[in-house]
Amino acid sequence: MNILIIEDDMRVADHVRKGLQENGHSVQLVDDGREAVYVTAAEKFDLVILDRMLPNVDGLAILRTMRAGGDNTPVLLLSALGEVDDRVKGLKEGADDYLSKPFALSELLARVDVLARRGPVITEKTTLAVADLTIDLLGREVFRGRQRIDLTSREFRILEYLAKNAGRVVTRSMLLEKVWDYHFDPQTNIIDQHVSRLRQKVDKGFERPLIQTVRGTGYVMRTDG
Repeated sequence: MNILIIEDDMRVADHVRKGLQENGHSVQLVDDGREAVYVTAAEKFDLVILDRMLPNVDGLAILRTMRAGGDNTPVLLLSALGEVDDRVKGLKEGADDYLSKPFALSELLARVDVLARRGPVITEKTTLAVADLTIDLLGREVFRGRQRIDLTSREFRILEYLAKNAGRVVTRSMLLEKVWDYHFDPQTNIIDQHVSRLRQKVDKGFERPLIQTVRGTGYVMRTDG
């Protein structure tokens, strides 16, 4: 694994680095909190070993910055603060594991192996963007450029499904199943009616339409709008 150690105690850092390298890991060391913020933002690591107390920017601030930026790299937090409240605070800030100082190198290596077996963390997208269309999945808001578009719940679900499949043809049967939860054709034009109203809100008045009809099949959302 490619591991970043963020630790200002060079005695501890060198000991940990040597142990990791002897176990086949590639290791990079940073001893300053401010530099750590830049390194974690610019480079990708498989694991970060992060000291709680650092000069300039402390470990929890680095951790918050990583998580706020969508960086879900596993983090093993090291700290001389061994009280339960301190451990809980570190875990709540986004640490995957916590090890109190002083620690045995064998325990640190075991925890590194456990975090490695967990694999990468996959998070669900909260925003979709197609051309100048933005869909906030949490706030249930839609914008075309800077213009807010108000949709009904059903229209939002249709648009969300089209956006998730942007560039691919979405059949009427797919919409019936995913949006209406129908596993049969009700033999009505309910889909065409809803999509027509959706187009009036999303495309009307804009230079390039995003939702196109694929005759005899369904619809496709353009990705080059």
